Amino acid sequence: MSFTVAIVGRPNVGKSTLFNRLVGKKLALVDDTPGVTRDRRPGQAKLVDLRFEIIDTAGLEEAGPETLQGRMRAQTELAIDEADLTLFVVDAKSGLTPVDQTLAELLRKRGKPVVLVANKSEARGSDGGFYDAFTLGLGEPVPISAEHGQGMIDLRDAIVEAVGEDVAFPEPADEAETNVDIPRAEPGTEEAEEEPAYDDTKPLRVAIVGRPNAGKSTLINRFLGEDRLLTGPEAGITRDSISVEWDWRGRTIKMFDTAGMRRKAKVTEKLEKLSVADGLRAIRFAETVVIVFDATIPFEKQDLQIVDLVLREGRAAVLAFNKWDMIEDRQAVLADLREKTERLLPQARGIRAVAISGQTGEGLDRLMQSVIDTDKVWNKRISTARLNRWLEQQQVQHPPPAVSGRRLKLKYMTQVKARPPAFMVSCTRPDALPESYTRFLINGLRNDFQMPGVPIRIHFKASENPFEGRKRRT
Repeated sequence: MSFTVAIVGRPNVGKSTLFNRLVGKKLALVDDTPGVTRDRRPGQAKLVDLRFEIIDTAGLEEAGPETLQGRMRAQTELAIDEADLTLFVVDAKSGLTPVDQTLAELLRKRGKPVVLVANKSEARGSDGGFYDAFTLGLGEPVPISAEHGQGMIDLRDAIVEAVGEDVAFPEPADEAETNVDIPRAEPGTEEAEEEPAYDDTKPLRVAIVGRPNAGKSTLINRFLGEDRLLTGPEAGITRDSISVEWDWRGRTIKMFDTAGMRRKAKVTEKLEKLSVADGLRAIRFAETVVIVFDATIPFEKQDLQIVDLVLREGRAAVLAFNKWDMIEDRQAVLADLREKTERLLPQARGIRAVAISGQTGEGLDRLMQSVIDTDKVWNKRISTARLNRWLEQQQVQHPPPAVSGRRLKLKYMTQVKARPPAFMVSCTRPDALPESYTRFLINGLRNDFQMPGVPIRIHFKASENPFEGRKRRT
């Protein structure tokens, strides 16, 4: 991208709506409640023929630095400092407030280009607020409607004028672009006979999930080495799913911070429902999911439900017992956690679990190594020949049960996809095969092919009868 633009303004003026309009997707949460956005959210914007990076920010409010609003303000000021241009959004419908005047003064002191945007200009009675915006001393405001897409051409012209045509339209480099997404084959389209090597150079998408106040944002900040995400003692600070990129031992990691997930019965507000839905989308988009437990109160019912949700979505999962710095008798607690993990999560037998501290950084390298190891298993492919030799041995050692006096026979097995590993077994009367034998096969695959902690699916298919449909000779 050629340049970076930050969207700033007081709460509820339509910053996130404008952000979604420019990126062409509903990435940022939007609600009538003031102060929905709290963290900086980056995105790739497209405005007519302009391409640039856009940053959505929290609404600026007057508050002390130790308060939540004060910490949100610090994040916004960091975004202003990082950006080449600031879009200062005011509400033309409700008019200016003292907060707008304070923010205008702050932007003047920064000395960076500013485009004044009068949003909600389509509303009746917005003319007064539009003309009041001239008093801010930041030039002529651009009237737009972010919700309806009006005024986007004028906004494009104002941005080009503010940054200059040489910045807005940089000369193309001679070499091929490096930011083009390389299409990857869909899982399951590879040849089943091959066991391809794991590609440890491709970027890895990791989602961080857990209950509120488990320390998810603090953990990501410790990975990044900076206060990139808003943190604090208050539960439920994170609302949007924010993605950040960093390198771990030469590999690009794209990590998603998500809102804390409470029990469904307790989620009543519309905004929290939107936050949880955004977190679920992050889980589906990720490859590996780190479920953060509070080591001081682990294995709450909601923790188990989150793990079950991740596994049902088919993601690779790793458990992180956070706040390990607050544990005194570590050996006893560790033994208890191991026992409970095995007993309470039988559907994820062998799942990797790491004790960490997002506050001190303890155990973070072990956590990332567990993420990589789990992703290798999640991508694993087994040749058809090995699977059929294994299946034959299983039937010799533990034959399928007989149903109505006729023994079931498993004839053929192949892996149909990876991510997560899924297998197809050709057999007689698949509808009669008991669930207990399916679990036996899944546990055998885990043990014999070293596939711990990832969801494994087995589908049974009736074998075709070559004589079906033929007329019997008389």
